[in-house]
Amino acid sequence: MVYIESWDEFVDRSVQLFRADPDSTRYVMKYRHCDGKLVLKVTDNRECLKFKTDQAQDAKKMEKLNNIFFTLMARGPEVDISEVTGKEAMEVQPAKKGRGRKQ
Repeated sequence: MVYIESWDEFVDRSVQLFRADPDSTRYVMKYRHCDGKLVLKVTDNRECLKFKTDQAQDAKKMEKLNNIFFTLMARGPEVDISEVTGKEAMEVQPAKKGRGRKQ
């Protein structure tokens, strides 16, 4: 098992691992509340890549990685993932008009 320190390297190597063998590649997230640590693991039973963090801002990065993997699984491993962003899956919601003081 290899813990990768750089987020960008982890994403690049994970995508390469998935593209090499999409049928047997797995992606696992594990969060331990008592430690406050999030561990992401991508494996194909031959190579195992892990990324560990305790930073709250890495949750957005994890969401982007989820979108990348969803895109690869849905459209195929040859798809260009450069257009995938964290906001792609979210629809723009209109501003809420509710009760409140008018200014």
